[in-house]
This record gives sequence, C-alpha cells and structure tokens, in this order.
Amino acid sequence: MKCKILAMMIAASAVSTSAVAAEGCGAGAGNVSILANDFPALHAVATEAETCATDKLTVTKNHTKDHRDLQVAALKAKPAKYSSTIVTTSSIVPLLNEGLIRPLDDLVAKYGQSLKPSQLIKIDGKVMAVAFMANSQHLFYRKDLLQKAGIEPPKTFDDMVAAGKTLQERGISRYPIALNTKTGWNLGEEFINLYSATGSSFFKPGGAVPNLNNADGIKSLKTLKALTELSNPDYLTFDSNTTQALWEDGKLAMALMWGSRGTAILDNEGSTPEIVSNTVLTNTPSFSASGVPGATLWWDGWTISSNLSEQDAETSFKVMVHAVSKNMMSKNADKAVWLIEGYKPNPAAQGVIDSVNRQASPYPMLPYMGLLHTALGTELSDYLLGNESAEQALKDVEAAYMTSAREQGFL
Repeated sequence: MKCKILAMMIAASAVSTSAVAAEGCGAGAGNVSILANDFPALHAVATEAETCATDKLTVTKNHTKDHRDLQVAALKAKPAKYSSTIVTTSSIVPLLNEGLIRPLDDLVAKYGQSLKPSQLIKIDGKVMAVAFMANSQHLFYRKDLLQKAGIEPPKTFDDMVAAGKTLQERGISRYPIALNTKTGWNLGEEFINLYSATGSSFFKPGGAVPNLNNADGIKSLKTLKALTELSNPDYLTFDSNTTQALWEDGKLAMALMWGSRGTAILDNEGSTPEIVSNTVLTNTPSFSASGVPGATLWWDGWTISSNLSEQDAETSFKVMVHAVSKNMMSKNADKAVWLIEGYKPNPAAQGVIDSVNRQASPYPMLPYMGLLHTALGTELSDYLLGNESAEQALKDVEAAYMTSAREQGFL
C-alpha cells in the first residue's frame, strides 16, 4: 500500500450507516467478542459495537496493551475466543500466517455495500480486513519552551538533537526528549521509523535476507542513540502511556509519539492549560531538509476469525460495520484520523496528516517483517547502553532474525 493510497483513504469516504437497522443493528442473533489495543479511538469503536447487543445477541470486548501476545493463541481455539480482532498493518501478519482470519469477500458482497473500495485491505487478491483509521508516530513539541531557548521547530534529526542540547544547557529542560523506546516492540519500531527515512530497503531484493548492517543502518542507530541520550535514563521502559504522562506533567519539550495520543494530550484532562495551549503536532523530522519523515504510516482495521460458526461470523461482520459507522465517527471525531465518511481533520490529527503529505513510508506488510521487528527490539538495547558497537548490534539483529526466519521457512 503506497503513501498516496493512504492519503486517498484519509480523504475518501468510508462507511455509511444507511443499511443498518436500529434493532440490534440488523445483525441478528449470535455472539460477538472483540480483542483490541487500549486507546481512546478503539474504545469508541468497541463501545459503538456494544450498542448492537440484544437478548439474542451478546457483544463483549477486551482492550489490552497485550493484544499482540494474546491474539494468535486466542484465535486458534475452536471456536475462537474472539470473533473479531482489531489489527494494524503489522499485527495482522501473524494471523495471516496462521490462517486465523477469514477472507471477507463473501460477506462484503452480501452485507458490505456501504463499504468503500479504499477501506478493503486485500492480501493476494482477497479482502482480509476493513480499515477505519490511519495512524503514525510523529513530533510533538512545546512551542513556548523552544521560543524561550530561541530555537526553531526542528526539521531534521540533527536539528532535534541540537535543540535538545540547547534546552539542557540553558536549564530549560533536564531531559527534553522522549520516544517510545521500551525494550521489545516499541524499541524495534523506533529503529524502523528511522531506517524508513533513509530510503533503504529492509531486505535484499527478491527475498527475506535482511539488509540492515550498512551505512544507513548505522546512521539510523546512531541517531536513535543521540536522541535517547537526551531522554530520561529510564528510556528503555518508555511506552505510549509513559511518554503521554511525561508530556502532560510538563517534563518534555519534544517527543515522538503516536498520533492516536493527540486527542488525549490536547484535551483538558491530566495536564494544564499552559502545556496544552503550547503543544504543537507536526510530522517527524527527516535526515535532510527535503527528506521523508522518520516515521511509518499505519492503518487500523477489523478482521473476522476463521474458527467461527457461519452465524457468528456473519453477525460479527454486521456488528463491526456498524461499529465503524458515520454515527460513531461524528460522536468521536477528535479521537483519530478516521477513514470514515464526513471526517474533517482537527488539530489532534495534524501530525498524521503532515506525515502523509510529506510522503512517510508505509510500514512493510511482509510475512517476515514481524521477525525482524522482534529481533530489533531484543538486540538493540546493548548498543544504546554502550555495551557494544553499532556494527555489532546490527550483526546481532541479523543473526537473531536469520535464525527465526530459517525456523519458519522464510530462508
């Protein structure tokens, strides 16, 4: 999926509610259970799904940050523990590899007339998910703190590092920068964001052989280290909840955070008017003034599990179409960059929109990308802590990945 397609999706219509009846959303009888990540936009979707519940239709949900770890085992059960899993560009891949989600073409033909082609995520020609929102990590900055230090908003990563050092030297901020660098998935994603901005491919042409231990890989890793050196020493524990809390407490001047956190940061809860009014969202810096942002573009969408009765699969499809309706979006317009009819971007969406407009790269939706992501999240911390060289860290990443890729038959 190309950047221009995602941009088109943001601008395009998505879901209409005209075909949904009020009584039980017209979904009939059955059991619907939803597994999802834990942030406001997904709460809005699942809450709308719950409005379909009747005495013949049960709708339950589980919002957890551990959804990636739970989904494969939960969907292998017969019947699957969850009838619908809300996935992203990367988390859908393990479910595809294991055959745990069903093609939706027949259900789209029967009950998906309101869905737009731009929403339908196709793998090998089959519809495997329905997208409803876009997301990306991007730059948040405090314009008052930068102005106090006489600093322009950073356009490049060198600018961002220089700005952080100036803020420290002038006593304005002790730890001015934060990223989601918790060891594991988050740390791997930060490297992937940076490497995407170099223009280099993650894999050598024509297969699953990794392509990281090179000049661009070293540049990306050294940039990540330079940013973490301006962060709190506990940065290897930082996830989205941590960085949001630090921002709302006024302890940061710049951060790279998910666009889906924008609404919570810009609302009137958990922070002060001074912090909120001086928070600006824009695209992530680049390696050069004319380069692409150091970020990857994502979509979020829902799937239907394979190990279900036909009735529960059909009912779940109807409920999830209702869950991402225009009605839901109109009540929660500020919670996401919705791919839904009538959506108009607000300040909380600006960073994602800027990243799309600046041609940030989509996250690679490849069967073996998850293995590389895991290896990055596991192996990079030793370099960041000063225990080995950048070259050795990337060798370790490639070696760990190669072992896993061979075990799974990709090499």
